[in-house]
Amino acid sequence: MILLRHGQSEFNLHFSATKRDPGIIDPRLTPLGHAQAEAAAAALAAEGITRVIASPYTRALQTAAPVAKRLGVPVLVNPLVRERYAFTCDIGSPATALCAEWPHLDFTHVAETWWPAQEEPADQVLARAALFRGEMSALEDWSSTLVVAHWGFILAMTGQSVGNGTWLRCDPTEPALTEVSWKHH
Repeated sequence: MILLRHGQSEFNLHFSATKRDPGIIDPRLTPLGHAQAEAAAAALAAEGITRVIASPYTRALQTAAPVAKRLGVPVLVNPLVRERYAFTCDIGSPATALCAEWPHLDFTHVAETWWPAQEEPADQVLARAALFRGEMSALEDWSSTLVVAHWGFILAMTGQSVGNGTWLRCDPTEPALTEVSWKHH
């Protein structure tokens, strides 16, 4: 499968400049983030993707949209691939608000409040990534799946730190990671 980190968000823009949490809840993509999403859609067009799975965060849904549109495939929303809850940006939008903004997507399986109430311990993120890895490896066609996720989730899946709009391949049949370095590389 392919893991794609969402495009630059308003949070990423401000945090990279100040290294301080700017207090933005469920941030949207910046113009650069939208351009990164479009570039990813173009780059991934020839990859044979038949399924797009995205985190319920707005920045991930906005990144998945041009890929799904270009490829003519649906976006499946899955809270398992959400970001590690550590900053204000990791407070999501309630499922009812997401339904209103994204009426063509199915949120019936997403709890109204689907993000944790407090910082998520590293071992819980690794366990969530292992669970998702197990679910994906059970599918025969996992290799044609694109997962639009976040820095912390991709790190928990691969041990690699990736920039906004960057993608990499991941074989879910490989063993799950038991530890990673959470320092931003």
